[in-house]
Amino acid sequence: MKKQQHPVEYLAQYFDLIEINTSFYGHIKPEVGKIWVQKALAVNPEFVFTAKLNRAFTHSPIATVESTSATTIKPTNEDEMLAKQGLDSIAEAGRLGALLAQFPVSFKNTDENRAYLDALMQRFHDYPLVVEIRHASWNVEEALRYFAEKGVAFCNIDQPKLGRALGATEHVTSPIGYVRLHGRNYEQWFEAQRVHDRYNYLYSEKQLEPWKQKIESVAARTKVTFVVTNNHFEGKAAVNALQLKSMIGGTRVPAPESLVKHYPELEAIAEKDPSRRL
Repeated sequence: MKKQQHPVEYLAQYFDLIEINTSFYGHIKPEVGKIWVQKALAVNPEFVFTAKLNRAFTHSPIATVESTSATTIKPTNEDEMLAKQGLDSIAEAGRLGALLAQFPVSFKNTDENRAYLDALMQRFHDYPLVVEIRHASWNVEEALRYFAEKGVAFCNIDQPKLGRALGATEHVTSPIGYVRLHGRNYEQWFEAQRVHDRYNYLYSEKQLEPWKQKIESVAARTKVTFVVTNNHFEGKAAVNALQLKSMIGGTRVPAPESLVKHYPELEAIAEKDPSRRL
């Protein structure tokens, strides 16, 4: 980046979406959300954000030592107030594409957990809600009908297929389609010494091709589809996002010169004229 350039302004030159991850760990400050919107729209009028719902609503406070379920998730009224204040700073500008409630693989399809989801959906019914559940017990027709009846989007994910982890899907349960690619780092998914090591994975074009087809299938049945690469180790998410953008659009795409230099696989799809953007 240029020395004085804002990160959001920089990314918006190359992408049409940022999924906000910091909102999972701490609530978005309204004044910060407004700055993000301003910086993004300055270079890309089509830009939108999606945001992860704060972990107080989706994870046990001690998720590393106990399973997450309806009985162990403990959000407070203050959590709800602060979460909504931050989300509204983006939604009021018409730039919040979706709110993602991401649950861990320990959150299974049970009566108690569905009741919790009912309450959560009611709490955040003013936002376009997407639910990511990682346990395979949710991948049944009954659960899909449940999401469709609620008008909530089902998040299709790619993740290491370990135990009862959800496999690749292309489900549509609302006008919003959502796809998240987490990488396939089997060796470090649960055993990583550093948290970000689990996302150290670069998809090959051959591995992305089936997802291109799934994305196009989802997009054909929705009004809008968001695709997020979450294999964020050393810019690998950006590489795969650019590759997917090129594959789906059938054209070269603008790409940061430094990224192309570090990942030569981008040379075949990077826009040759560096003055062109979007």
